[in-house]
Amino acid sequence: MSSVYVAGIDVHKQVLMVVVGSSDTAEHTWVGLKCGTTTSELERLAGWLTSRGVHRVAMESTAAYWFPVWQVLEERFELVLAQPRSTQAPRGRKSDFADARRIVKRLLSDDLTVSYVPGPEQRQWRLLTRARTRLIDMKVMVRNQLEATLEDARIKLDTVVSDLLGVSGVRILKALSQGEADVDKLADLADRRVKATREQMREALKGRVRPEHQKMLAMALEHLALLDRQIAKLEVDAAEAMKAHEKVVGRLCEVPGIGPEAALQIIAEIGPDAKAFRSANKIASWVGLCPGRNESAEKPGSCRSPKGNKALRRLMAQVAHAGVNKKGCWIGTRYRSWLVRMGRQKAIWAIAHRLLRIVWKILHDGVRYVERATIPVSPELRSKRKQSLTAQLKRLGYSVQLCDLTSPEASDAPA
Repeated sequence: MSSVYVAGIDVHKQVLMVVVGSSDTAEHTWVGLKCGTTTSELERLAGWLTSRGVHRVAMESTAAYWFPVWQVLEERFELVLAQPRSTQAPRGRKSDFADARRIVKRLLSDDLTVSYVPGPEQRQWRLLTRARTRLIDMKVMVRNQLEATLEDARIKLDTVVSDLLGVSGVRILKALSQGEADVDKLADLADRRVKATREQMREALKGRVRPEHQKMLAMALEHLALLDRQIAKLEVDAAEAMKAHEKVVGRLCEVPGIGPEAALQIIAEIGPDAKAFRSANKIASWVGLCPGRNESAEKPGSCRSPKGNKALRRLMAQVAHAGVNKKGCWIGTRYRSWLVRMGRQKAIWAIAHRLLRIVWKILHDGVRYVERATIPVSPELRSKRKQSLTAQLKRLGYSVQLCDLTSPEASDAPA
């Protein structure tokens, strides 16, 4: 039987430790190489591995430092990205080349926990959607800083408006940042739909806004406006990048709680057909939405969910919160039946798990979601939901053609 040559790479920011071994290599015949992480050094590494007859390369997932290594090698070798826990050394036995040899040994013995790495196009989708998520987190942080500034100025605006960054809130904040101190003029800026009375508005706006407060408010508003523009730009860019999969986006938007932005992020994380996951159980385990299993001496331990894809797990929890609040849908009915015996947190987690399985079915099998709720949906609610989703998809640059699934012409199979 011919030898199978594989390589293990211990990845660092500025240096790579590479070891080549084979299925019948003795420990004293390992071949090693130390190289840098620049593009020219990575090209030299690729040529050296080719000259050694290497076909499979395994590397450790170290922060973001493995990205360039993967990009240079992925077209020439079969790559494996190992999770750090599966390559750990015994305590007090760690060195760089020893780590690379350990990766080779565990790769040959099929003892590595492998991470899922999508193709180049899907990685670009992830880059856009995850950047949007980070900007939204930054917007929340700036809003919290804005609220802290108002508290320091003894302004209680957020207690009388439902959204501090809504129309009324932004008008009043701009006036405060420009030095307006008359509470009557500030109260006049509130929209007529604000539920607070005029006297409540006046009381909430009484405070002492100093010049430093004005500067902080102006800077925060400017930062929020910039973030809003960048978020909108990333949404359009992500929609354009996934233009070829607009039908998939439309099918996902039929699921309660999933809008166009959430659908784009789901596709970016698991692909338009979820072909990397053979079953709903596999994807639930990868995301970390399934119950864990910890058993010893035939006694079960903690059933806490395992770690998984943070971006998708967070998104599915958000989708679950949105879905259970939608009237007349099966998800909301199931949530309320679980809520009594499981509590809010576990019930939401169970709904997120169920929604993920539905998403996998829609993507993997190419079917559509059909609502099976026993509660009738009013024509007004159905029309409002249809108009809202159509407007969101058009804003992202998609052309929309609606098809009644109950008509004989509907050719797609139901989920």
